[in-house]
Order: sequence, then structure tokens, then C-alpha cells
Amino acid sequence: MADGSRPNADLDAAIAEAEARYSAANPKSKARATSAAQVMPGGNTRTVLHYTPFPLAWGHGKANRLTDLDGHEYLDFLGEYTAGLYGHSDPVIQGAIGKALGDGIVLGGPNRYEAQLAEAICKRIPSIELVRFCNSGTEANLFAIQTARIMTGRDKIMVFEFAYHGGVFYFGSHGNPLNLPLNWVKGRYNETEYTKDLIAQHGAELAAVLVEPMQGSAGCLPADPAFLKMLREECTRRGIVLIFDEVMTSRLSPGGCQALVGVKPDMTTLGKYLGGGLSFGAFGGRRDLMERYDPYRPDSIGHAGTFNNNVCSMAGGVAGLTQVFTPEEATRLNALGDQMRDRLNAVARRHAAPLQVTGVGSLMNLHFVKGPVRTPAEAHPSDPALENRMGELLKLFHLDMIAAGIYLARRGFVALSLPMREPDVARFEAALDEFLATRGALVKSALG
Repeated sequence: MADGSRPNADLDAAIAEAEARYSAANPKSKARATSAAQVMPGGNTRTVLHYTPFPLAWGHGKANRLTDLDGHEYLDFLGEYTAGLYGHSDPVIQGAIGKALGDGIVLGGPNRYEAQLAEAICKRIPSIELVRFCNSGTEANLFAIQTARIMTGRDKIMVFEFAYHGGVFYFGSHGNPLNLPLNWVKGRYNETEYTKDLIAQHGAELAAVLVEPMQGSAGCLPADPAFLKMLREECTRRGIVLIFDEVMTSRLSPGGCQALVGVKPDMTTLGKYLGGGLSFGAFGGRRDLMERYDPYRPDSIGHAGTFNNNVCSMAGGVAGLTQVFTPEEATRLNALGDQMRDRLNAVARRHAAPLQVTGVGSLMNLHFVKGPVRTPAEAHPSDPALENRMGELLKLFHLDMIAAGIYLARRGFVALSLPMREPDVARFEAALDEFLATRGALVKSALG
């Protein structure tokens, strides 16, 4: 094209118009952001919830609907980054948590719920023979890593580029200064031969390989079966603990993503929805690894945490896993997600748009890219200018979807909740169709 700056100028103008419309429509959210910034840096205490010009602030939620401070209602396709699996008002879970509150909180000892939740998890997740609770997925991954280091006597931990395993375990392109200074070895997700060679190089020093069976934060990138099979074989051969981070992915089948892919890790970490919507984390696995936490043993590993067995998360978790997120409901919701992803990709093909929707079951991510997306390198190109334009397209899409009454993550991430039904999917599909009909030429020109 003759004027290479023109697409960028058009995109910038479209975003400026969308942001002005957004600001005018949401004065109370804007005022909240301004006020909050007086006592919190940027008015924020959870970075992923921030987006420009300011984030919507919520007044209340019901089922799969959210209402912001200005009274606008949205279909919630973010699902609290997978933690909101049950929606915002499931009566079974609300009743269980209400009873737990009524019976007294912070009891300072074992309660009636924790063993019930442990039993339900052990029955559902193939790799978990014994389990312990904590307060977040971040903690779960920390404890699993330390378990592997203690039990193997080794120091190095293999993770994968662009992986996210919690607030102190983020391995994106720019890293994270908050990451714990462990002895990391970085593999490349879905690059089987490269990673196999790297394991061979460091194998005698590797305590664990920590991997998501679908990379979530990187853009809902499913693992190739051959990649996971190689990890399992190499870890078995070399005495390395294979840890599946299923904090996000345990919802993808009745037995988690590991049951879906047919690969059994040595340990599994959990979090998100399994506390019934309250703070929760868990780590578990092979009996011989987890038995070291038995306090009756003279060589037991101490594992503290004031709220590890808090009654509200335990009660909500039991009710959710045994009465609400049944195997049948897990199958239904993930089938709906597979159908939605297929329908969105069909919309993109119909418009000949450079848009790909990746994921598994009820989790998916939209990517403004021309070709298929299988690896993080394909989702996050090394060309800074191209990556910036992709990010700007997601910003415009996010603002337009909000204007259409649909809420999702700025990065294009979508997580379905159990209240979702086909008409909700159809509404998202129609909004995407409208976006591509209106903005399609701009999208194509921005990506060259």
C-alpha cells in the first residue's frame, strides 16, 4: 500500500472514538477509578483487571449477567478468568456457603467439609491419590514445585515460554520481576524435539517439569498429544516429577484436561472454581510424593496456611463439585464451548478475516492473526510493531463488544459458565459478525 501509516492512523482513530464513547457511557466506573487511585496504585490491586481508559466496576451479578455501577447489564463471557464457572448466584452453592457462615467461621481446627472435598477431588482427577489445600493456584504451584525439589533432591524446574502459573510464576515475553528466583529452564510449548533435547541436556538436575495441558494465559493453546506424551516418557525415564497445572483446565472434562488427553502426571495443581467461587488452591498426586506431608511421620514436611481449610471455600467446593458441576454438566458445558469456537471460526472464514479462535471446550481465545495458532510464538510474534497492532485490534474489539453488552477479557479470552445456553452463544456470534462487518476492512489493513 502506498501509505504505510494509513492503517495505523485509521486504527488509532477508531480506538479513540470507541474510548470516547466508552468514557461517556460509564461515568460512575470512571469516578470509581479516579477515587480508587488515591489509595491504590492506579486504582488497582489485580493487574489483569486493568484496561484503558479505565475498567468497568461491578455493582452485582446474577447467573451469567453482570451489572456495572452505571446500571448497564452485560452477558459475562469472562467467567472470572475460569474461577466463575458456577456463575454469580448458584442457589446450591449460596446455600452451602450460607450454612457454613451460619455455623461459625475461622474455627481453628478441622471441619466437616475438607475431607469431603478431598474425596471428591481424588475421585475426579486421575493423578490425585492424596491432596492438600491452600489458598490459590499460585500457592498450589509453589508447593508442588517445592515438593518435587525435596523428593528428588534436585534443583532445576522446567517451565515453558509464555506460561503463567501464578503471580510469581509468569514467563511471558517481558518476564516478571516478581518471579521467584528459582533455577528455571525454559522449554518451548508444543515444540517437541526442542524440548526433548533440553530435557536431555538438564535431565539429571531437573526436579520437575511444570506444564499446562492447555496454555491459558498465552492464548488458550492446546498441547499437542505428542508433546505431552514426550514429556511423560522423558520424565519417567529420568526420574523427573511431571506436574500438570490444571488451575484453569480441570474444568475441561469430568476428570480434568489430563483425562481428556489421556496423559497422567505425577502431580496436579488446582484452584479457581473448585472453592465454589471463593479463594482456593490444591496440590496433589502420587501417594509416595504426598505422604511426606503426613504429620504423623517423623520426616514430615510442614505445610502451613491459616485459611487452607476455611469453612466457606470447603463448603462451597463440596457443593459445587458434588451437586452442581457433575460429570454430565461438565460434558454439556464443554460441548457448548466446542460448538461456540467452531461457530466463531466460521464467522471469521465467512468474512475472510485474519482471526483465529483457539481453545478446548469451555475456554477459548480470539487471536487477530492470519495463520493458524499452535505455539506461543505464533500467538505472540517477535515483531514488536505487529504485536502492537494485534493488541490494538483486541482493544477495539473489546470496546465494541462492551458496547454490545458482552463482557470478555481485553486479551480476547472467553470462559463459559454453567448458566450459559445456546442463545447466549448466538448473541456473541452475532456481535462478532457485526464487528467484522463493520471493522473488517480495518482489521485486514492493520495486519497488512
